[in-house]
Amino acid sequence: MKIVFPNDIIRGVFSIPKTKNQPYLKAKLQRILIKNQEVIQVSLYTQQQVFHENISLDKLQNYLNEMLDQQFRSLELYTKEYLYAYKISSKGKLLSNKKQQKHDFVVLEHNKKKKYLIEEGMIVSPLIDLGIMTSDGKIVKARFDKFKQINRFLEMIEDSIANETKLKIIDFGCGKSYLTFVLYYYLTNIKKIDCQMIGLDLKSDVIKHCNEVAMKYGYDKLKFLQGDISQFKEEHDVDMIVTLHACDTATDYALYHAIQMKCRYIFSVPCCQHEINLQLKNKILNPISKYGLLKERFAAILTDSIRANILEYFGYKTQLLEFVDWEATPKNILIRAEWENITPSHSLKEEVEEWMKQLGFDQTLYNLCFKAKES
Repeated sequence: MKIVFPNDIIRGVFSIPKTKNQPYLKAKLQRILIKNQEVIQVSLYTQQQVFHENISLDKLQNYLNEMLDQQFRSLELYTKEYLYAYKISSKGKLLSNKKQQKHDFVVLEHNKKKKYLIEEGMIVSPLIDLGIMTSDGKIVKARFDKFKQINRFLEMIEDSIANETKLKIIDFGCGKSYLTFVLYYYLTNIKKIDCQMIGLDLKSDVIKHCNEVAMKYGYDKLKFLQGDISQFKEEHDVDMIVTLHACDTATDYALYHAIQMKCRYIFSVPCCQHEINLQLKNKILNPISKYGLLKERFAAILTDSIRANILEYFGYKTQLLEFVDWEATPKNILIRAEWENITPSHSLKEEVEEWMKQLGFDQTLYNLCFKAKES
């Protein structure tokens, strides 16, 4: 039976998933304005992520019916005058209720100006030198996507370190360090955190240049060192490691050092991941591996899944988050982990080992954490 819902919905919420395997825990609805056209924005919540989609008003009735039929057992809808409640009983019977309840209604402007942690008008020397910002603090239009990416990264860190007053940070594979400089500026100038940062990279000319730039900016607690991540000697009292696009197994070495140092915060954006891709020769994967692009993406997902599970095994609350829009770069996964001394589930290690056994590959972070200790 198709339900006829009110047309003047301003917001709503789906709850009570129909099955345990249903990926979404709840879904929120909100009427918004996009380019002068009203739509219903749906926010779908999983355990760790939120996904958004916009539903045009002419397709809303079908969408609501499908969601209530397939995904959720409960729906509440709000209009200016009423609250409508719908519930599917355990026997499949529809229960509905309508209650007068006035609500203030303002259509949210979806494409209003976003408030960034680093805003236009601030004079940020690293952004000026990068050509992202002009000398008077205006964002260069052609570099606005890069400006958004930087703020997105800062937002992810801000969520974790809101109450910190002192941090020691290592940036593994820092490269030319544009983000290192911006992060240092944000933590010291805006957050007023007593921050000591070290950037590590293989290239001596890059390290020399970065130290000169740090001196020019007056960033006296930001130092750059030449060195190989795999040969790094752990330091004491390191609070955070950052690794952005460290190539292939360099990310694994960075995560390993973070685990050994019991860093409280890890922010890692992996780059190219050749290790597992070169090993995948199992016949069961032929439908994937015969297409190079699919094999590459599958190997990347497999690699980051193993990394996340190992971090959880060692007591980290771990999330895989979208760092930037897919349109900007396919390398858009950020591993965010916070050490909470969680009691490890041995099944995490066993599941990784079963993967490796069935698909016939080795993985560097696993070997560093487990095989090195066994030998």
